[in-house]
Amino acid sequence: MTMLALNTLAYAKKLIAAGVPERQAEAQAEALAEIVEDTLATKLDIKELEAATTSVTQETHRVIKALEATTTSAILETHRVIKELEATTTIAIQETHRVIKELEAATKRDMKELETRLLHEMKDLEYRMTIKLGAMMIVAMGAMATLQKLL
Repeated sequence: MTMLALNTLAYAKKLIAAGVPERQAEAQAEALAEIVEDTLATKLDIKELEAATTSVTQETHRVIKALEATTTSAILETHRVIKELEATTTIAIQETHRVIKELEAATKRDMKELETRLLHEMKDLEYRMTIKLGAMMIVAMGAMATLQKLL
């Protein structure tokens, strides 16, 4: 702090003029000067403090504006990424639906082919069984005719 202009001599003279003993008046003047110098601010102190406060306030405003710009940029980037993810997700969902439909069609086609193949195999088995049954009947008739002639 800057020294205050406190006229201790004039103060002490006023105390002496008021009836205070000289030594006591000087001690009071010195004590008052110390208290005033240690606790009171001068106009220059206040101007320096105002200048420092203004500087800090301006720096704070600058930092706030920079943070606002950074935050705005981050928000815009976040929105861009969200839109990109939404688009990618939509494409992935559409592709998944397409693959599911293809798999359904392939499964139906495979099941139809299997059904057709099974029907053909069953028909073929039916024909073979008919032929074998016919052959067994002919053999049985031949055996009966032979037994009839022999008996």
